[in-house]
Amino acid sequence: MPENEAEDAGRFAYEGLDRVLHEKARLGILTALVTHPAGVSFSDLARLCDLTDGNLSRHLDVLAKANLVKITKGFEGRRPHTTCALTPIGRKRFREYLVQLEKVLRDAAAQEDAADEAAKTRTRPGLAGA
Repeated sequence: MPENEAEDAGRFAYEGLDRVLHEKARLGILTALVTHPAGVSFSDLARLCDLTDGNLSRHLDVLAKANLVKITKGFEGRRPHTTCALTPIGRKRFREYLVQLEKVLRDAAAQEDAADEAAKTRTRPGLAGA
């Protein structure tokens, strides 16, 4: 294997993209929770993420089992009230995930910039010197 191929091995594997977090609905849930440090009600979270109660509940179960969110059930007056918040571990893992996601974006942007530069330097056949 040539030297530069060995250096590039696994370059785009992005192992830091945590599979628990890297799911559209859970990414939305975590983003909503990171913007509400004190937590958010279940119903508001469902509205913010455009999820049904059942779908939100299922995703929150996955996140809670991974110790990323804390779910607190109680009452407001006589009505049940559920609040969801990020745990310190959840906040840390979400930040680490975002660092990896930024790397993906930088890599993709660098490739696009290189392709744009290459396209600018190419001349079209038949138009040289025109």
